[in-house]
Amino acid sequence: MKNVLKIIAISFPVMATILLVPIHRLGYGELSPRECRLERWQIPTSVQQQETKSPLVSIPSLFPCCQGDNSCLDQQIWGENSLAPDQKSLLTSIERSLQYLQTSVADSAYKRYKVAGITRFRVIKSLQRFRELLLVSKSPMELNAAIAQEFELYQSVGKDLKGSVLFTAYYEPIYAASRFPTPEYRYPVYRLPPDLKSWRKPHPTRLELEGADGLQAAKGRLRGLELFWLRLRLEPYLAQIQGSARLELTDGTQTTIGYAGSTAYDYKSIGRELANDGKLPLQGMTMPIILDYFDKRPQDLDIYIPRDPSFVFFQENHGAPAQGSIQQLLTPERSIATDKSLMPPGALALIRASFPFVNSRGKMEHRVVSRYVLDQDTGGAIKGAGRVDYFLGAGKVAGLRAGVTVSDGHLYYLLLKEKIK
Repeated sequence: MKNVLKIIAISFPVMATILLVPIHRLGYGELSPRECRLERWQIPTSVQQQETKSPLVSIPSLFPCCQGDNSCLDQQIWGENSLAPDQKSLLTSIERSLQYLQTSVADSAYKRYKVAGITRFRVIKSLQRFRELLLVSKSPMELNAAIAQEFELYQSVGKDLKGSVLFTAYYEPIYAASRFPTPEYRYPVYRLPPDLKSWRKPHPTRLELEGADGLQAAKGRLRGLELFWLRLRLEPYLAQIQGSARLELTDGTQTTIGYAGSTAYDYKSIGRELANDGKLPLQGMTMPIILDYFDKRPQDLDIYIPRDPSFVFFQENHGAPAQGSIQQLLTPERSIATDKSLMPPGALALIRASFPFVNSRGKMEHRVVSRYVLDQDTGGAIKGAGRVDYFLGAGKVAGLRAGVTVSDGHLYYLLLKEKIK
């Protein structure tokens, strides 16, 4: 679960970081045909004209790729963008989805799922067959050819009914922490209140729970629920936004915390609040810019953090990586978060968008890529068919990449064709 701090919105599967940075539009070289640059990836006009309230529509195969368009190939399986091949990671993510799909929770979720033709049984069979193809394919072209022959694609209608989806990213931050309060470690993260379900609504706001300075919770209903203490005012809040964190403790050990629950409020972006007050321009706003603002004006944290009424509670996960809403561990670059009231949990998907990568010179550059991913998480700000949050892993580099990920792209789910099931 995550909550993301990017100005457009923020998510709570944990939650996703949406800061307003220039949105990267999909494109290729000047010599690429227009169909490859745009129309091929949109929902076909004939399908757009059909009246439907479904978040997903069946479309013709995208493969084979247009000539010269390598962006429709998931080359990362075999190694791409200075990163090692990650076939093993993708296989692990598939296995985690299959484990979820065998549970009673998944059975109940798919009994409620309303998109015609997408059933738990079909999703399971699709994952099993994709895994087989992944193991025998020698190249991304060979894998795509097999997908074209055996799978049907269901495209998200997106935010415009043409298939345009806003992509952001989230990650697992790393912070120094203590199991006990000290003059250095003063700012707590909290356990889930055992009686949260019986709290009367509207729930207390963030300001009411922890005070403007984040230090007053011991006087109220969170007293005794402190889980760990962090050094900086902003760190517990950022952990709440991301929905998880890795902690380096004062005794030299490490542990992790993950999302356990939250109050019944939508997230309110402090980046948006800064822009509304004229403190920072919306255009070009990124997480580094927001952090720099508060680094120079730490007193303003007590003004802007309380404006977000939502509050996230944690559990200690004892070193386990971040976990998604389907109660399975997330896989960096292979797990996504979507609105689970609309999208099939645990299902196999293909995403295509512009994402930032650190190049061989240590500089960040955006590249349009495709990735086969598993839909394993959700978030409070991830609402509608036009939103996807992409999990990038843990640590500083993942955080830098997540902070500048805001891109329009496309989302497709892969289901075995009926006659092949």
